[in-house]
Amino acid sequence: MNYTSDIAFTDSVKSIQSRKGSRKLYARMEMNGGWQTEITSDLAGYIAAQKSFFLGTANAIGQPYIQHRGGPPGFLKVIDNKTLAFADYRGNRQFISQGNLTDNPKAFIFLIDYLNMTRVKVWGSAKVVEDQPGLLSELMPGRDEYRARGEQVLVFTVEAWDSNCPQHIPQRIDREDAEKMLHERDQRIAELEQQVRLLKAKHK
Repeated sequence: MNYTSDIAFTDSVKSIQSRKGSRKLYARMEMNGGWQTEITSDLAGYIAAQKSFFLGTANAIGQPYIQHRGGPPGFLKVIDNKTLAFADYRGNRQFISQGNLTDNPKAFIFLIDYLNMTRVKVWGSAKVVEDQPGLLSELMPGRDEYRARGEQVLVFTVEAWDSNCPQHIPQRIDREDAEKMLHERDQRIAELEQQVRLLKAKHK
């Protein structure tokens, strides 16, 4: 690859970009360094705050598959500046992602934060690790934090990543965030009511 974005911008993609008028924009991006290939502190912080993401894989004949993965904030862990990993919880036991990765290690992670209307795309390769109980235990959340049964580990090697603009992302608020906002509002109302009572008492 000449540029890191070539992982997604194939010749066919670039041809379409040229035909539809966006190639010059992305050519400038490429000349300025293109997409990043290592996990920065900002990306690590973003990942640590997420409670879910989507994992994309494809089988040997190219049939794609997307699987949702969820857990407590930080369940997707940064191992080093090129590696992510998470405990793969026991689920419906179809093992489509694992089967795909057996035939084709190329993988994709899509993270989206609906509250802050941001998203990050991560390209790379992945493998499933079944025989390292110590690593699985290390990646599992505490029992009081999240109840799940860990079955294996998925290790993802980052090749390139890019952040998207917030356009068309619907803003949604998780229950925990909404409860926090309502609690803060109620506290502020209580403080203002107390100030009003003190002012009324002062002017009697």
